[in-house]
Amino acid sequence: MHVLPAMAQTARIYTCQCGQAIFFVNSRCLACGTLLGYDTGQGRLMSLAPSVEPGTWIECHTTGPGFVLCANRDTPANCNWLLPESEKNEHDRLCRACRLNRTIPDLNDPPHLDNGELWGRVEQAKRRLVSALLVMGLPVASRETEDTAKGMMFDLLRSQGAGEHVMTGHDDGLITINVAEADDAKRERTRQAMNEPYRTLVGHFRHEVGHYYWYRLVDCPDSAWLPGFRTLFGDENLDYAECLKKNYEEGPRGDWPLHFVSAYASVHPWEDWAECWAHYMHMRDTVDTAASYGLLVDSAQLEFTPFDITALYQPEHPDAAHFLDFLNRWTQLTMLLNGMSRAMGQHDFYPFVLPREVVAKLHFIHLLVMTTAAGQASGKP
Repeated sequence: MHVLPAMAQTARIYTCQCGQAIFFVNSRCLACGTLLGYDTGQGRLMSLAPSVEPGTWIECHTTGPGFVLCANRDTPANCNWLLPESEKNEHDRLCRACRLNRTIPDLNDPPHLDNGELWGRVEQAKRRLVSALLVMGLPVASRETEDTAKGMMFDLLRSQGAGEHVMTGHDDGLITINVAEADDAKRERTRQAMNEPYRTLVGHFRHEVGHYYWYRLVDCPDSAWLPGFRTLFGDENLDYAECLKKNYEEGPRGDWPLHFVSAYASVHPWEDWAECWAHYMHMRDTVDTAASYGLLVDSAQLEFTPFDITALYQPEHPDAAHFLDFLNRWTQLTMLLNGMSRAMGQHDFYPFVLPREVVAKLHFIHLLVMTTAAGQASGKP
């Protein structure tokens, strides 16, 4: 075993050149009007000034490097991401997130004039996903143009008639998202009909990308992670269609809260993995955001029983204590945020409980992510 590098963080609050706070989704500073752009190389939002060459930009009060704006900036996607100036003639001038799209909704579809608005919401969630994946050090490449063998791509679709239903899901690197999920009212009706405690666009993206990384990192010829996966999550060779049919006909197993992070996770080992992957991303992004705002839980009046190191997948791992600290900070943070949500009469911020078995699964995913990131940083595929 070797000591893994510390978890990289994703900042979610930044400062404009005028001193005003700016945020991940902003395209312009609301105080001074300065153009803003997100640089994936640095993982931060920057204030921009025109460069010498027309159509290129540099960070304010610097001499470079130069950037160009994503081609989707002036579309309903409202993308505020940048490309290095050296890539201005590549990828149709689409940023790291937008170039992952294979299909987008028809923006000129008369029966669905809100397609542009819904697409914009979907893209905002996807940019949050991709920014976190890049900071985590995971491989992110377009299946269409960058890595035709192992990359990912997105179909952002909408049902066209009463007899058609677009299913959100993953298939061999292709992630399909039903853009109707961006309609808050429709998504809430589905959430209630499915008896789900949580259903969001970013949650869909994190779950489906979990399926992609299972195939990319676990179920691949040179992976040593499959035996550990089967020990924790079960045998993925179980008939998926039969498991899904049984779940819909009989409901989830009665003891699922003791073993799984959600009822849906109990359907099949693949879904257990994808649900745990999504929750790992929830944890990392939320803890990073709290840190960005300086929100500390050390001084909060919270009574809780912390997890001990024996709950982890590999308690003897040199980095086990670091993950355990992260896990317990997350637990305290969710207690605080759930209390604040209730004070506002809202649903719980995090309506889940983490059983010990799930903690071991989360630690397994953490070790896989950190090992993959270390390999990517060293130039290994």
